Amino acid sequence: MSLLRYTEKGRKIMEEETVTVKQEVEEGEAVTVKEEKEEAFSVKEEEDVTVKEEKDAVFVVKEEEEEEEEEEMTVTEKEEEDVFGEKDEEGEITVTLEEDEEEEKTGDLINTSKYRERPDSHSDRRKSSSEEPDPETPKPERQHHCFQCNMSFKWSWKLKEHKRTHIGEKPFQCSQCGNSFTLLGSLKKHKRIHTGEKPYHCSQCGNSFMWLGSLNKHKRIHSGEKPYACSHCGKNFRLLDTLKEHERTHTGEKPYHCSECGNSFTQLGNLNKHKKIHSGEKPYPCSHCGKNFRLLDNLREHERTHTGEKPYQCSQCGKDFTQLGNLKKHEIIHSRDKPYHCSHCEKRFTQLGSLNKHKRIHSGEKPYPCSHCGKNFRLLDNLKEHERTHTGEKPYHCAQCGKDFTKLGNLKEHSRIHSGETPYHCSHCGKSFIQLGNLNKHKRIHSGEKPYPCSQCGKSFTQLGNLNKHKRIHSAEKP
Repeated sequence: MSLLRYTEKGRKIMEEETVTVKQEVEEGEAVTVKEEKEEAFSVKEEEDVTVKEEKDAVFVVKEEEEEEEEEEMTVTEKEEEDVFGEKDEEGEITVTLEEDEEEEKTGDLINTSKYRERPDSHSDRRKSSSEEPDPETPKPERQHHCFQCNMSFKWSWKLKEHKRTHIGEKPFQCSQCGNSFTLLGSLKKHKRIHTGEKPYHCSQCGNSFMWLGSLNKHKRIHSGEKPYACSHCGKNFRLLDTLKEHERTHTGEKPYHCSECGNSFTQLGNLNKHKKIHSGEKPYPCSHCGKNFRLLDNLREHERTHTGEKPYQCSQCGKDFTQLGNLKKHEIIHSRDKPYHCSHCEKRFTQLGSLNKHKRIHSGEKPYPCSHCGKNFRLLDNLKEHERTHTGEKPYHCAQCGKDFTKLGNLKEHSRIHSGETPYHCSHCGKSFIQLGNLNKHKRIHSGEKPYPCSQCGKSFTQLGNLNKHKRIHSAEKP
């Protein structure tokens, strides 16, 4: 009886424990399921929040990228020129290094937010938050390709700018003159022409310039830098344009042609000067006598006849000249070099132009006619001197006595009266003369030369004046 009671009591206890365990298991499972559901819901919410945050981040970054692209599209030329010094030949704007770094940072942010791996569990989330990207792994560099010329660009906005060169689009227009430009920075540079702004200053002399490139070129004057070397002779030049002009002296290239007469020139400036011959334009008047000149250099040379200035001096004998060309001609006298000789009489000359003028003596050519009387002259200078006999012009004035002369040579000879200079010496007797013609006449006394014969009696004379006097004898014999 006691055993039965014990057995029933033990069964009852076991049943109560089983029920308790079952209840605890059921409650635990329910709690576990509930917790797992809540956890799943929490994960889903976090994923939704993560997706939403990433989308928002992408949207914000995209807006920032567009704003940065717009800012870089309107990059100031000061930033551009401070980095690279000069604009390129096509006027394109180069982005600064700082802007490149900002663009690269923006691109990295977009890639990180867009392609970041989403965690599926608490352990994954913890793992993703603890791990760091490998700094040695290179980031893929994006390339934007132009399908018309196959050029590639790192940034999309540079590709957009480049495409304008194909379609000819110039969206930025000057409100003052109407010129259009592909880049906003180029328009801003252009506007300085109208405003006169010169923001770049030389620290050594204070000169100001519109363009940074012009300032850099100017600085070479102070530094003496000549970075451009001629590939033919090795001569160095400060400016690239000067080198190109010089190289044409080796190649013989004359790319500038006159549309009226077909003459060609190595420099554009020389062509423009030449065109004034056809137009008759003489825009440079003399402030002393009012005479007009076609070229500014000619005016300056002419004004020296009024002022007496002789800025060009021979380094060997100290003789002064009003024109640089005359100094160069004179310097050849010291070198004794006469490379040009006449094939008819073997006379030699220091310059090719002088030889060509001399050849007209043998050919009898007189290509310069007088517009007043039709008389022809062998030399252009002789024609100009002759025309003054018609116009009465005497452009050469003596600064000491005020006497006027039609020829510069006559003024020089006259000036020796005041100075007492007698530069022409006889090698036989040492007598000196003011004029070269007088020395040549005197030399005939020693040589006995009589180059002037009378056509009627054959008598010869040392001087032309004596022959003319003699001819009167024959004219008086006639009834």
